[in-house]
Amino acid sequence: MAEFTLNRKLTLKKPLTEVFEFFAKAENLQKICPPELDFTMLTPLPFEMRKGTLIDYNIRLYGFPLRWRTLISEWNPPHSFIDESVKGPYKQWIHRHTFTENEKGETNIEDHVRYRLPFEPLGDIGHWLVRRELKYIFDYRQRIVAQLLGS
Repeated sequence: MAEFTLNRKLTLKKPLTEVFEFFAKAENLQKICPPELDFTMLTPLPFEMRKGTLIDYNIRLYGFPLRWRTLISEWNPPHSFIDESVKGPYKQWIHRHTFTENEKGETNIEDHVRYRLPFEPLGDIGHWLVRRELKYIFDYRQRIVAQLLGS
């Protein structure tokens, strides 16, 4: 039974509060997901992001529709928040988003994801494929966030 991690860091030439505001709007999640995921928000918009917020959405993974529900388990604006999977394709998904301002007035965004695959330990055999897909998704996400926020 393995817990896997994914880490990403991106620096934007934008102030901390502006960057956090972008991530605090759930409707922006669809904008930063690759189109082939066919991300569809099911929770009616707009809604307030805060500790305890539940978010329902659908995605397509390799053509298969998947319903996902996440919980905002920590909300610490403008510095961090955590979303955790309540129901979805992973046995565990804990995604910490951290925002810090550097000495140049830029914002560092750090993503730290701890995840476990379903059907452990057999499911772990397919980790190479999951890891490749997550790398693609998070690379896409960083590229789009940089474009949308002008860095």
